[in-house]
Amino acid sequence: MSHDRSASPLILGGAPAPRAALPQLPPLALYIHIPWCVRKCPYCDFNSHAASPTLPEEEYVDALLADLDQDLHAVYGRELSSIFFGGGTPSLFSAQALGRLLAGVEQRIPFAADIEITLEANPGTFEQEKFTAYRALGINRLSIGIQSFQEQKLQALGRIHSGAEAIRAADMARQAGFDNFNLDLMHGLPDQSLDDALDDLRQAIAMQPTHLSWYQLTLEPNTVFWNQPPLLPEDDILWDIQEAGQALLAEHGYAQYEVSAYAQPGRAARHNLNYWSFGDFIGIGAGAHGKLSHPDGRILRTWKTRLPKDYLNPAKQFKAGEKALGNDELPFEFLMNALRLTDGVDAALFAQRTGLDLASLAEGRRQAEQSGLLQVEPSRLAATARGQLFLNDLLQYFLI
Repeated sequence: MSHDRSASPLILGGAPAPRAALPQLPPLALYIHIPWCVRKCPYCDFNSHAASPTLPEEEYVDALLADLDQDLHAVYGRELSSIFFGGGTPSLFSAQALGRLLAGVEQRIPFAADIEITLEANPGTFEQEKFTAYRALGINRLSIGIQSFQEQKLQALGRIHSGAEAIRAADMARQAGFDNFNLDLMHGLPDQSLDDALDDLRQAIAMQPTHLSWYQLTLEPNTVFWNQPPLLPEDDILWDIQEAGQALLAEHGYAQYEVSAYAQPGRAARHNLNYWSFGDFIGIGAGAHGKLSHPDGRILRTWKTRLPKDYLNPAKQFKAGEKALGNDELPFEFLMNALRLTDGVDAALFAQRTGLDLASLAEGRRQAEQSGLLQVEPSRLAATARGQLFLNDLLQYFLI
């Protein structure tokens, strides 16, 4: 299915804003989706499915490479700046399967000399020998899904690991040769107090990760928690947790650079920075999404067949849909990502990544600045501290 509105004019102040050919293409990343988990968590709305005792590793790697082949025409001559294995739980796959996949990818698209390759892993899937082998493949960053260290909270979240396993996972990551890893941690958990949340955060900081993703549990549609909501902390407690947690992270040298991302100096996630700065990415795997820019100014979003059984079915197409972003959609699409960054982006990046004149944002910027949600800074596009808290309200000024 394709909806091409790329020729529709962007009308602001009565004048259409033409879209220029892009002066240069943005960095290119690759997202690889592994859709299986040991067990589906009740809060998770990602495309993940409970794994059978034997995973179809070989067939899935074959399908991933065939899927990539169909996207190659759009990225000829470019190189990959980062790769991210997401899920699901990618660490359920063997090093042998991931090695064959990475070799196949590199045969098709050159890797940048300093490519960042991240693998998501859960503590319950940590095996020292396997993770040492992952590191030997060139995977140089891990993202470990901890969520909490407290047994009661882990049980409430449906997690299969213990707090002790979470602590051991970080030690094993270092022993396997990973000097760059992220810990995923949630707050605002069922019956969680301020002290509970800060204890979790202190434990995570003590493990000395280079990066922390620290975010509030939200109830998403099509999840168990949405249909059977747990008792979550009141807003006043959530606000106290947010303020105290941010102060604790800053005190220990973790700078916030995105709504829920904190990093040691020089350790921001390059793959995610590429998303937030409206870079390009190929998405392969069941349900994966992609976004690719073309020299003529077209910007396409794609999405792949969602169910693993359909993705593996040779009679079905990998691509489930494609949409060309119209001029009227690009301001919102660009800013929806860029304004998540604490420091925002250089204002000139808007024209570089969209082909639209920066002046097309003038009226939206004026209103957003007057509302106190956007910083008054001509050379940058950046939310104020209040704008970061009310990002959806800020983005409304750029809906055309």
